Amino acid sequence: MDVQVTLNFLGRTEEALACYTRAIGAETTFLLRFRDCPDPAQRRPGFEDKIFHATFRVGGTELMASDCGCEDPSAPARFDGFALALRTDTTEQAERCFAALSTGGHVELPLQETFFATRYGLVTDRFGVSWKIMTEKARSAT
Repeated sequence: MDVQVTLNFLGRTEEALACYTRAIGAETTFLLRFRDCPDPAQRRPGFEDKIFHATFRVGGTELMASDCGCEDPSAPARFDGFALALRTDTTEQAERCFAALSTGGHVELPLQETFFATRYGLVTDRFGVSWKIMTEKARSAT
C-alpha cells in the first residue's frame, strides 16, 4: 500500500508541469489528454487539449496531476491543508528552487537559516500549491 498525491490544477496542469520542470527539475513521465482518453464518456467539447492524467517525478517522489474538475475554469485551484516539502541537497539548490517557485506566487516565510536547517522557507506558488523548501543541517552522530 502507498499514498500518492494528485494535484488538480483546474485547466492549468500543462503550465504547472512546465513550471515545475524549470523550477525544481520535475520530469513528466506520463501524460494523457482528454482527446486521447480511451473512455469516450470522458471526452468533452473544449477539453480536448486539457490533461486528463499526468504523472511526474521530483527526485524519487512520484506525483500525479490533472485538469479534471475544471468545469469552471475561472475558479482558482484550492490546495488547502497541506504543503509539499522539497528537501534539497545544497543551500544553493534551495535558493534557486525557492526563487523559481516564488515567481508569481507568495512568500509565506522567507528562506532562512533555522535551528534545524541551513535553509528553510515557505512559499505558495502561482498555482496555489504550498511548498516547504528545506536544506537540512548535518546531523551529528550519537
